[in-house]
Amino acid sequence: MDARPGGIKPDPNGLSPFMTNSDAPRVPLGPSDLAVSPLSLGGNVFGWTADAEQSFAVLDAYAAAGGNFIDTADVYSNWAPGNSGGESETVIGDWLRSRGNREQIVVATKVGMLPGLDNLRPETIRQGAEASLRRLGVERIDLFYTHKDDPDTPVEEIVGALDALVREGKVREVAASNIGPERLAASLEFAAREGLAKYVAVQPHYNLVSRDTYEGPLADVVAEHGLSVVPYFALAAGFLTGKYRPGASVDSARAQGAAKYLDDPRGPRVLAALDQVAGAHGVQVATVALAWLAAQPTVAAPLASARTVEQLPPLLAAAALELTEAELKLLSEASA
Repeated sequence: MDARPGGIKPDPNGLSPFMTNSDAPRVPLGPSDLAVSPLSLGGNVFGWTADAEQSFAVLDAYAAAGGNFIDTADVYSNWAPGNSGGESETVIGDWLRSRGNREQIVVATKVGMLPGLDNLRPETIRQGAEASLRRLGVERIDLFYTHKDDPDTPVEEIVGALDALVREGKVREVAASNIGPERLAASLEFAAREGLAKYVAVQPHYNLVSRDTYEGPLADVVAEHGLSVVPYFALAAGFLTGKYRPGASVDSARAQGAAKYLDDPRGPRVLAALDQVAGAHGVQVATVALAWLAAQPTVAAPLASARTVEQLPPLLAAAALELTEAELKLLSEASA
């Protein structure tokens, strides 16, 4: 009996029973050669609200459904009592080794928010990358994000440090999260001018009830340079699953963050519109919320996490849900 989480015995031929389905839908990630699932699986819960066994079960189910795009960060989950950061990367690394499916999975991680490594100075970027490589147990990070911008470090130094990692084969592609349009444009222009590795994707806070951060100047820069977007908080900390209603009590570590949207006039309007569209298609509210996001210009793969296997199906179903123009308009107007 295999004592590892998930209880799966290794195949004597070295193959994994959870290799991704070659027929599963894939979308290109910006100008890179990465082809990813239209749903990115968030790893922030791994080693936090999901223990190793639960995390392995979720990862197994995601891969079995054809998913190949897993997102994590060195800071996950530093905020939890007893954790110091890197827990999520360690769980994912253990899973990759256990399942033998490294070549089928696109692993994204980030640097710049872990206490002690919460800047983007060149030495920090390198130190963070080396630590992530060790925890993940991989030779190369497929997609390496700057987790948030560091205005005290010139873009030239940030881009140069990232390019060095790409040239050394430790990083395949680079991306940026929580960056403004001016710094993003400056980074892309410097990289192009000097022939250095350029960002291929951006990860902003973007969903049906939080649109201002991305839509506008940032979206314009992304579109101009042909980048892709992987929005985080795609379900607004769970609010867009429809679980949070007036008077409802939800047992979740994110309940307080999600419930705040009920105090925003847009919150109830969006829920009503989601209910209407979900009812018309016979799907869950979360599926519609992700389908709306996936239909927005430049969005490649909304990012969502699942603590249990039971939470995965409505997330995965979004890839097959095609909303009508009238439905997209209804949802957009409700959230305006």
